[in-house]
Amino acid sequence: MKSRPLTFKPELVEIIRKCDACSLAMVDENNRPYVIPMNFGLKEDCIYFHSAAEGKKIDILKKNPHVCVAFSTDHDLRWVNEDVACSWAMRYYSVLAFGKIIFIDDYDERVEALKVIMSQYSDKEFTFNRPSVIEVQPFKLIIEKMEGRAYGY
Repeated sequence: MKSRPLTFKPELVEIIRKCDACSLAMVDENNRPYVIPMNFGLKEDCIYFHSAAEGKKIDILKKNPHVCVAFSTDHDLRWVNEDVACSWAMRYYSVLAFGKIIFIDDYDERVEALKVIMSQYSDKEFTFNRPSVIEVQPFKLIIEKMEGRAYGY
């Protein structure tokens, strides 16, 4: 199977939209990688997230906001010969997005971020009560660079 790079932005966006989760990679204060699965929303050149207002992820991002987000979809295990391990391969599409995290503190911007996240998973219109909006910590990645790959497709 062949791997090919993907650079056409609409194709990269289509891959991201097909995903139901992503992996947010960051570097902690000891220069060690830390990667966690996240729900997300995409709008224009920003990826939106939310989490509890406190915790390891928030501490790391406040000290080092530079991250990479990985998306992967359409996984399909294939083989040429079922008895030959080296002939097995996984087809997939993937996208990596790089940039810097910005925390969202303004109330109205928080609501908008939560709506963007929910739009990834549903076409419904949602409202949010004030305590829920205040208790979470929305943040966004302003995409500086995106690259993709198709393997086997």
